[in-house]
Amino acid sequence: MKRISYLLLLLLLAFAIVACGGNAGDVVNNTPDNTAEGPADEPADEPADEPADEAGAMECTDEIGCVTVEPGAPIRIASALVITGSDAELGLDSQRGIEIALAQRGEVLGHIVELQAEDDGCSAEGGQTAAQKIVSDPTIVGVIGTSCSGAGVPAAQVMGENGYVMISPSNTAPVLTDPASRQPGYFRTAHNDKVQGRAMAEFAYNELGIRRAAAIHDGDPYTEGLASVFRDSFIELGGEITAFEASDPEASDVTPVLTTIAATEPEMIYYPVFVVLGSNLTLQARQTPGLEETILSGADGILSTQFLDAAGEAALGMYLSGPDLGFENAIYETFLAEYQERYGTEPTAAFHAHAYDATNILLAAVEQVAQVGDDGTLLIGRAALREAVAATSGFEGITGTLTCDENGDCADPRIAVNEVQEGDEGLDFVPIYASEG
Repeated sequence: MKRISYLLLLLLLAFAIVACGGNAGDVVNNTPDNTAEGPADEPADEPADEPADEAGAMECTDEIGCVTVEPGAPIRIASALVITGSDAELGLDSQRGIEIALAQRGEVLGHIVELQAEDDGCSAEGGQTAAQKIVSDPTIVGVIGTSCSGAGVPAAQVMGENGYVMISPSNTAPVLTDPASRQPGYFRTAHNDKVQGRAMAEFAYNELGIRRAAAIHDGDPYTEGLASVFRDSFIELGGEITAFEASDPEASDVTPVLTTIAATEPEMIYYPVFVVLGSNLTLQARQTPGLEETILSGADGILSTQFLDAAGEAALGMYLSGPDLGFENAIYETFLAEYQERYGTEPTAAFHAHAYDATNILLAAVEQVAQVGDDGTLLIGRAALREAVAATSGFEGITGTLTCDENGDCADPRIAVNEVQEGDEGLDFVPIYASEG
């Protein structure tokens, strides 16, 4: 019994040793396999994946909507200016003002600024087409345009209905900022022709001693609006308007309208029109009986080298109203030097500085309202952008100190009258009178 008990004790002890040895081997030798085949749950001491930093997340709460600018993508703006045809110098001059502003400013909030240039055609049809093309692209933040008020009226409506902001460097027709007709999001850095028309009437009545004047327009909001302000202001001063006529803007033979006006014996004719009609009126007025000694005058629609080329010597001695370009500030000196270096010429029309200021106002508003993500993404609210432009106050630009009123007029309006004189290199516009609005 003792022998059997002893053998049984040894057998039990052997089983115990084998069992312990087997468990130890599994732990040491099979740890990698156990890890690979174990449950997919992550270790308790490591947090599960979480969404991107919520503190840096951005949300569009703008009532109109937002433009998203992805990291590394450009901020996109557009222009709608007349850059082809007989009035191209007007728009190209402004286009250059935009380009210089962009070059000087460089990146905005870490993004380059890209310009999409559209042609407003200086017509209602052109303005409509340019605006529709622009609003079809939701990446465009804002617009500098239009050149011509006739293009501006339909363009402003399209922009307004689609939530865009639009700042014109050269629309001057009163209707565009009239409270009854102004479109949401429309602004301008150009003067209102209520100022220009009055200034030209005062120049004619007080400086030239004119008492009898006639006016011609072509039915465009700019030309008719400015001619109307001149007429009303001249009458208010005590003068007489002998004729107020309209002509087709593309008319080649304008002797009928000139003959009608000649019969009323005006001392001066004011025609604030564009290059084609302006040059034809100038050339043919010199040949119309009864107008040989009549003073001829126009406005900023023909304050361009294209007009001088087309009208030639017939323009000598004319008076043209427009923005006062006697800007005596360091910003303009730098601008003029860069304009000459880039384009090999002096400015060719009147609104380059206004386009420069409009561009900087727009980009300053972008900087003010854009949400900036941790990765550089921008979220720009359209309503917020409009509000920021509308709040522009005391902005120091080339054209003066600009403050936008409740109707979108932002200009520091200064009007000059230029006389066409013979210069060292041909005909030139020489400022002879200035009137601050």
